[in-house]
Amino acid sequence: MKKPKQFKNLPEVLTIREVAELFNVSLMTLRRWDKQKRLKAFRPTIMSKRRYKKADIIKFLNSHPK
Repeated sequence: MKKPKQFKNLPEVLTIREVAELFNVSLMTLRRWDKQKRLKAFRPTIMSKRRYKKADIIKFLNSHPK
């Protein structure tokens, strides 16, 4: 998992694919983390795809240093 150099360049809401690329992990890993409540995603509507808040990404990165 790689850390971005500047968090301010991240959009406020990221797609699952954007987060996967940012962390260099698979989509399945992010789905698993969501299920395990390690990195919670939200769905703007019932049928929509997972989204991640920038604040949650930063919090996750700060709590999992590498």
